[in-house]
Amino acid sequence: MTTDGSAAPLLEAHGITKRFPGVLALDDVQLTLRPGEVHSLVGENGAGKSTLMKVLGGIYRPDAGAIRIGGEETVISGPLDAQSKGISIIHQELNLMPDLTVEQNIFFGREQFSGTRFNLSPRKMREETRALLDRVGLSLKPDARVGDLTVATQQMVEIAKALSFDARILIMDEPTAALTERETEALFRVMRDFISDRTAIIYISHRMNEIKRVSNTITVMRDGQWISTSPADEMTIDDIIERMVGRKIATNIRPEPLDPQAPIRLKVEGLSTKDLLRDVSFDLRKGEILGFAGLVGAGRTEAARVLIGADPSTGGRVEIDGEEVRIKSPEDAVRHSVAYLSEDRKRYGLLLDKSLVENTALPSYRSWAHGIIVDDSKAAGTTDTYIGRLRVKTPSKWQNAKNLSGGNQQKVVIGKWLARDCDILIFDEPTRGIDVGAKDEIYDLLNNLAAQGKSIIVISSESPEVLRLSQRIVVMWEGRVTGILSNEDATQNSIMALATGQVPTTTKESA
Repeated sequence: MTTDGSAAPLLEAHGITKRFPGVLALDDVQLTLRPGEVHSLVGENGAGKSTLMKVLGGIYRPDAGAIRIGGEETVISGPLDAQSKGISIIHQELNLMPDLTVEQNIFFGREQFSGTRFNLSPRKMREETRALLDRVGLSLKPDARVGDLTVATQQMVEIAKALSFDARILIMDEPTAALTERETEALFRVMRDFISDRTAIIYISHRMNEIKRVSNTITVMRDGQWISTSPADEMTIDDIIERMVGRKIATNIRPEPLDPQAPIRLKVEGLSTKDLLRDVSFDLRKGEILGFAGLVGAGRTEAARVLIGADPSTGGRVEIDGEEVRIKSPEDAVRHSVAYLSEDRKRYGLLLDKSLVENTALPSYRSWAHGIIVDDSKAAGTTDTYIGRLRVKTPSKWQNAKNLSGGNQQKVVIGKWLARDCDILIFDEPTRGIDVGAKDEIYDLLNNLAAQGKSIIVISSESPEVLRLSQRIVVMWEGRVTGILSNEDATQNSIMALATGQVPTTTKESA
């Protein structure tokens, strides 16, 4: 993607400042966006990226600073005003209505009529919805209910909705966080088609390889402040990371080999479900991090949900520490010292209207209670511990979870299960929406937990993450295990081959 650096800016933001109670979220921030450009905005969680985008999208009004669109200073009074000025934003947290159809979500508040205002034109909306879905590579019916779709598919619907506004400036906040590599490629094609001499994209992502691949220009933010703006081809990934976090971070690390004498803590044989899973078998050893890789729909999350009793199975056998167990509910799983961190933190991981203390303490209340009396000081102290260990950015431990950024919400979910001190931990996309500096800390935390004897399953759509963390990697395709690779032999190519149904016997671990 190329751009003419001499072209007049589409958008300029100067001196943008935004305060919240107890927090200076943006401090004299600047950004210039030119036609034909993909301008990436990077920084750790809490750096101010999403807040700046919400200012540009009309959700927040800045306390100071000026915004110019097409050279003219303007005030963006709200989201509809931003859309009328040609700005469309895809938020990190999905804003779809689960009980409505795809078509209804895309045209909500903009329903199309024929003749009079009282005659809806469903045929026209359906045709335009189909065209938008084709544009983003989704083979999906317009009347599909959004709540029945996977997180990844909902993300692509969100992108289709943003494209429907005929915007000149498209703001994409972590658009690939829930997407597989194949879906990400489809998104990049959409971006290339969108870019022209009258349009531009502001792109926010924690995936450094994506940033380098798609960007013309990169702006770095840290602690609510502008740090630098540079042409993308003048910055290495290490340069970007160092400016983001203010320190160097190692990026090419592999785990220590698995101890072959470590006892088997979890053994799964023939796990099956009515609709998807077929004869899923694997084992997990004490002190091991076992990765699960595969495309969306491969069955990784479904296997985890069956293991913890959230979904029913039609067959299979599970042993923990050599004894067969029957886990029929998540509560059973916790009793057997098995914890699960869901990929959908807002639906399954958090009580959004409750404080960080209440969320952190939720799985542990029973063990902390004396009769019917809960030890609130224990809950508060434990929350303080994990706010510090995970670097959760919040003005107070009594802040409601819904007021935190997506990455900080994810840290709270991780913290609540670490506080419960289970022996088997299943992390489904543990670093989704988390910046590179915080990822490094979470990787260290998981490695330390494994070193303490915890047994960990990590489900991730990012092959580099699986390779960095896992001693062995279970690869799934269409509901079955196509191979189990040792980290020493695994590569991104061998993982992708197994994830697309190719089963070379030379790479499959022997039973």
